[in-house]
Amino acid sequence: MMDSKSKNKLLIIDDDADLRYSLKRVLSAKNFVLLEAESGEAGLKLAAQEKPQVILLDNRMPGMTGIETLQHLRGENPNAMIILMTAFGTTQTTIEAMKFGAFDYIMKPFDPKQIVSLTEAALAASSDLDKASVSMGGDVDSVVSAEDLEGGIVGSSAAMQTVFKIIGQVAASDATVMVTGESGTGKELIARAIHHNSLRASKPYIAVNCAAIAENLIESELFGHEKGAFTGATQQHVGKFERCDSGTIFLDEIGDMALATQTKILRALQEGEIQRVGGSETIKVDVRMLAATNRPLEEMVKEKTFREDLYYRLNVVRVPLPALRERMEDVPSLVDFMLKRLARDSKTESKHISKEALAVLQSYDWPGNVRELENLIYRSAVMAQGDAILVKDLPEDVVQATSSKPKGKKSLKLANTPTKNADALDAAYAHLRSENDKDLLRVMERALISRALAETDGELGSAARILGMTRPTLRKRMEQHGLTS
Repeated sequence: MMDSKSKNKLLIIDDDADLRYSLKRVLSAKNFVLLEAESGEAGLKLAAQEKPQVILLDNRMPGMTGIETLQHLRGENPNAMIILMTAFGTTQTTIEAMKFGAFDYIMKPFDPKQIVSLTEAALAASSDLDKASVSMGGDVDSVVSAEDLEGGIVGSSAAMQTVFKIIGQVAASDATVMVTGESGTGKELIARAIHHNSLRASKPYIAVNCAAIAENLIESELFGHEKGAFTGATQQHVGKFERCDSGTIFLDEIGDMALATQTKILRALQEGEIQRVGGSETIKVDVRMLAATNRPLEEMVKEKTFREDLYYRLNVVRVPLPALRERMEDVPSLVDFMLKRLARDSKTESKHISKEALAVLQSYDWPGNVRELENLIYRSAVMAQGDAILVKDLPEDVVQATSSKPKGKKSLKLANTPTKNADALDAAYAHLRSENDKDLLRVMERALISRALAETDGELGSAARILGMTRPTLRKRMEQHGLTS
């Protein structure tokens, strides 16, 4: 156990002297003994001597990077809570930071209150570990390749940063993962990222779209079949589970799978064994399973169209992917990535997009999510006559959908400021008081939905975004309240 003098030590590792000074000023009023180092190498030496419980670590430094320093620190200071800081957030950095045991990941510039809150939480976590004598170190010597994910998951929004953190935390385990989200959000990219960062990364990865295979063929595709098992089975066929032995299999749209096949999937999960169609031999397989769906499995379980035991076996860790309309701040970086990848693939100079065209894209609701955006960018880049995509190069229906939206009417949206929140709620409550109805919540909800529909001229996507709900949910609530758009 550490002595009382060392319990509140905090080490700042950053090559920026001004930032170290600013952090020390912000944290000086707290119960920390503040230490500082100007490089990863110096930080490792100081950490070995002082054993700090909390470490603020910059990622981009001359010499040893933050990720490299993090890996060494985890082995030598297993109970230290390490917060990675960077002004250049990337998908891979976030994933690797969490995979190699960072307590959290914070983007520069950050709010002083945020860094104080985060360091205090880190200190509390380290103290809990120290009291329980829990060791977290030891298994990070094997370094996975640091190249960017070829699949191209892009996003610096809070919602996507949460997704990246989950990937980093779950990747090294063999836990079954369920990726959920609307069609087009990139569920297979998440599955590939988990495999890419796992201990099975060098082993096979096979993705299966369960909805694209006929029901009478899917068992043969997954488990294989023996010669003569059915009409047309002229030779033995090795299924995807066998071919994926020691690797990762991704079952996309698993909610479309028949109950009989679900039973065999459950056996493969529980027992680690399969049987080919028409065969009697039991075949052992070591496969990590990832699954995805855009269907409501919880409701399907209640309706007996999806096995409850399989649902719980698959849903060990859930990764909920946000719809694109819920992370519109990622649109510029997504567009930039897509244009650069298109230029690389076509071996041409990368185009860029005008501010006006980008503003249109950031006002659109994207019912098809990232897949729709990718198709639009490809089409617009082809249509663009110069080196820039202009508004005239965008599909007419997208431009019209955004131009019909009312401008400057944001009063209903609950902003991140107390005054605007209070104004919106006061307006709703005034409407509520005018209704002599005992069901207060129902009346308030109806008033808010009515106001949102009025402000958006009945445009459901915009109204749903203002109200913080999905379009299907809004339609259902409108039906319940007898409202029409």
